[in-house]
Amino acid sequence: MSEQQNPNTSDPNDSVAQQTTPSEGTRTRERPFIVEPDTDLHKIIVVGGGAGGLELVTKLGDKLGRKNKAHVTLIERSRTHIWKPLLHEIAAGSMDVARHELSYMAQAHWHGFQYRFGEMIGLDRSKKLVHCAATFDEEGREITPPRSFPYNTLIIAIGSVSNDFGTPGVNEHAIMLDTPEQAERFNRRLVNACLRANTHPDPIEPGQLHVTIIGAGATGTELSAELHRTARSVVAFGLDKVNPERDIKITLIDAAPRILPGLPQRLSDSTVEILEDLGVEIRTGARVTEVTDKGVTLQSGEFIPSALVVWAAGVKGPNVLSHLDGLEVSSANTLVVKDTLQTTRDDDIFAFGDCCYLVPEGQTEPIPPRAQAAHQQASLLFDQMKRRLAGQELKPFVYRDFGSLVSLGEYSTVGSLMGFVQGRSMWVEGLFAKLMYRSLYKMHLKALHGVSKVGMDTLARTISRQTEPKVKLH
Repeated sequence: MSEQQNPNTSDPNDSVAQQTTPSEGTRTRERPFIVEPDTDLHKIIVVGGGAGGLELVTKLGDKLGRKNKAHVTLIERSRTHIWKPLLHEIAAGSMDVARHELSYMAQAHWHGFQYRFGEMIGLDRSKKLVHCAATFDEEGREITPPRSFPYNTLIIAIGSVSNDFGTPGVNEHAIMLDTPEQAERFNRRLVNACLRANTHPDPIEPGQLHVTIIGAGATGTELSAELHRTARSVVAFGLDKVNPERDIKITLIDAAPRILPGLPQRLSDSTVEILEDLGVEIRTGARVTEVTDKGVTLQSGEFIPSALVVWAAGVKGPNVLSHLDGLEVSSANTLVVKDTLQTTRDDDIFAFGDCCYLVPEGQTEPIPPRAQAAHQQASLLFDQMKRRLAGQELKPFVYRDFGSLVSLGEYSTVGSLMGFVQGRSMWVEGLFAKLMYRSLYKMHLKALHGVSKVGMDTLARTISRQTEPKVKLH
């Protein structure tokens, strides 16, 4: 597993605004920001607690915050963390959010940094202040007021959001998988659609249980395989009126000439073979021109009836990035950075992960928005902060592509990897690929919790999983 306009305006694509904007009738006039207390220590603020941001702030808190070498703060709009590459599993019901989410407050307490709940809406580079909007609960009552946080070093890691490319009807009728809340919403709609079809007195209509996924990158492709198993598992739990082979259909659409266009051809071909064996309909070279409540219209004029539409066709930087006191942004609304990961117009501000734009020297394409890139950049930035405090010269970032994995659920051929072993590529499939894919998540957890806690949690999940349904049914 990228998305902005006036920072005080809600964007339908941007889930941030949904959490931090008061309901109608409770909006108040603009109020001055409350400046948080200053400190004599060097102030490092990390905005965004995704995979890279949380790994970085955890390391900084352990090594600098606990030893009073720096004051480390995380600003995050959510209260809990879920590894974004697994959102498709939440959408399909294969993963229970409650068992995998991590509280930012608890993580901050355990690892020596401060957590501040809020959404960045702008900054003042001259005064070195990060501005955060007020937050509100579901009833529109204020939780936190508008606040400003002083910094010496600012690190922006707010990720990316889905890019609808201006396609009509996407915001109204399609579901994007940018947040756990969106993934859970899709899962509820999928289960409800199956229940509705099973209890309705009339025959199941064409498209009533059809799911169309627009965008055949890693997210869309993995979701299509997971949904195949999920839909049939839901039916197996007593929905006798629904015939999964006849009534349930999954269509994967992409405007590119093949699925997984950013990955090796061999991986794409192998994935197509597996998905077609599962019954997933693949439409490549097909551009979507409109999404309605009834389905999807293609550029050719063809209409695909769909009960559920998932939009996973690309990412961009959040709108707020274009309103950060003149910082340079790319055409995809991501922050342009130097090889040290410092922004081009302010050496005190760094950016990494999906929200940054960096073209390595000698190359023509930017570093892709991948979890492995964010992990590598987080490791470098940890060293950069220690060097910065010591007054030493910063190092350039060198990206190493360790390959790509595509998880296709729990079928006999689970996934494929193009890895790099001593400078050479290696092709892996099946159980070994699945273990490697899962190890990526375990490595992320290890960076947050350490080996012993991850080991105990894995053992506990192995035992408890035996008493639970294979998919979430509520």
